Amino acid sequence: MLRLVLDTNVVLDLFHWANTDAVPIMAALAGGQVECLADAGTLDELQRVLTYPQLKLTPEMAVDRYSHYAGLVQVVPEGQPPPLPRCKDRDDQKFLELAARCGANFLVTKDKALLRLRGRTTLGFRILNPAAAAALLPPTPFQETP
Repeated sequence: MLRLVLDTNVVLDLFHWANTDAVPIMAALAGGQVECLADAGTLDELQRVLTYPQLKLTPEMAVDRYSHYAGLVQVVPEGQPPPLPRCKDRDDQKFLELAARCGANFLVTKDKALLRLRGRTTLGFRILNPAAAAALLPPTPFQETP
């Protein structure tokens, strides 16, 4: 089973914006075809972001989106990651560290600072945007294979 780490913007695409690039990821996650991993740091960031006024969420809506996501992910314990390159955006380093610690196959992101690190052979996982990740996911029971 593929193991994914999703950055906060991709989680918002899944659970708030319903971005079409993220629909196959959501279907695979909901159908149990992939495993999504999170930790306390990434969940804390999501909880904080869900309160941003530009999202126009009521407190109940924020709790619902957070609970829905938290119910689908496997929470991994904090720990020491292997040596990693530094992301220019310090707030995004936690996603690199999580992906490395938990043996993820993909870190799915739209963040330019993280995407610049693609192709680093020392990472042990691929950094992909949602459309590229979706193209590599196993078909869900409701999808036909090409």
